[in-house]
Amino acid sequence: MIPEENVVTCKCCPVFCRIRPGQKGACQRYENYHGEVRRTTPLVRYDQVKDIAAAPGPGSGDPGPYPEITGIGSGTTYPDYKRAPFIVQYEEEGVEVVTVVSEVPLSYCGMEIKIDTDEYLGEECAKVYSEGVQVGFVAQEQYGSKMLSLGGINLIKEKKSGLKTVLLMEAIANRETVEVQVEKGAHMEFKVGEAPLINGKRVEKMRVGCGSAAMALFAHPFREAADEVIVIDSDLTAIYTEHPVGKDLAPGFSGVHLKFRRSSLGRYFGDDGEGWGGTSIQNPLDIISHIEDLQNKEGMTVLITEATGERSALFQIQRGKLVEIPWTPQALRAVQLIRENCEPSRVSALFIGGAGGSARVGVASKPLKFTQAVHQGKVKMTSGGAPVFIYPGGGITYAVDVEKIMKGSFGWIPTPAIVAPIEYTMSLDLYLELGGFADSMVPLKDLRDPVVFCQKP
Repeated sequence: MIPEENVVTCKCCPVFCRIRPGQKGACQRYENYHGEVRRTTPLVRYDQVKDIAAAPGPGSGDPGPYPEITGIGSGTTYPDYKRAPFIVQYEEEGVEVVTVVSEVPLSYCGMEIKIDTDEYLGEECAKVYSEGVQVGFVAQEQYGSKMLSLGGINLIKEKKSGLKTVLLMEAIANRETVEVQVEKGAHMEFKVGEAPLINGKRVEKMRVGCGSAAMALFAHPFREAADEVIVIDSDLTAIYTEHPVGKDLAPGFSGVHLKFRRSSLGRYFGDDGEGWGGTSIQNPLDIISHIEDLQNKEGMTVLITEATGERSALFQIQRGKLVEIPWTPQALRAVQLIRENCEPSRVSALFIGGAGGSARVGVASKPLKFTQAVHQGKVKMTSGGAPVFIYPGGGITYAVDVEKIMKGSFGWIPTPAIVAPIEYTMSLDLYLELGGFADSMVPLKDLRDPVVFCQKP
């Protein structure tokens, strides 16, 4: 039996883990170190992450001020009325500055996942599952990218999905590999910063643009490539000689008609599927509904390609039929140009958190004035040293690119919630005006590495 006096209670979140000597709490962020609750990793200074954060610093023209320490490894004080773990004071370019940092538990949080692909993932608003529970949904797609919306308070507070949703988001934010399944759609395996695996296939290229954009981007190479060029795309499929580009550069309309619904000259709304260009087209010739005066078009060539150039084929009318033929140098060059101008497919993620609640009271005693100062830019808010976007309107809802935050910086607690590093930096005068805690300020020079957060009695 371990004596009761050797077991410590962690009070850094509402769970109040009882931790045995040498062991860690449920979140793995705090340990019983010789009878003291201590953060398992030390405080991270801004200099350690500035190359990752890519935030503007002194001499950049950005007005500042800049954090000297980050919230990474800073620990959490709970209940929230307690002062933030670290409130440091220092001088920056002749101005007295204060930075307040904490690792903040956020139940109001979510992620926007951007997957650079034209592959079909599923219907918009389709549910996204992880380990059998819903963790999000398919959001509106963006140009060249599919979007997933994960998390949010309504999923996090659900008994079945809450903890799994939080653990999934933590893994994504910390750049670990995860798997999800879209309702009646794709199975995906992905890691932020890398190409996704969709239905077992590694996606290599992001499309150069929609089919219509491709017409403008490669107007002159397409004119030389074939008598007609079709770019199949789930957004806009385009045909060269009918498109305004071709009307300017081509000798005349080829007479080739497409099956998709027409939007405007040479531009056709695509559909969704697992075929060419993320459409339902499995055989490229199926995009053509008919060709005018086919019998008199002997020898006419038709190049059909995706907007990535990953799949393409060259055809010629022979004896009244379109027959695939070997590549000509001009057609091959056009397709190569498409491929060369496509960006690599990759996965990106924004973490979105609501920090406008009780977390403010550990920073300063005037929450409304503090919120207003954040929106006015008088208080510089960062996350792990990385710049954040503050959503307009009320509260403090922010978004941050997780790739600009050091790996492993996000945590979780079983309530459940994500734990995110946050820093607030401002002038000393403003801090005191906002009801800052002068008696809790520590000179930056007094922090000697390694700085380890220890729970106060």
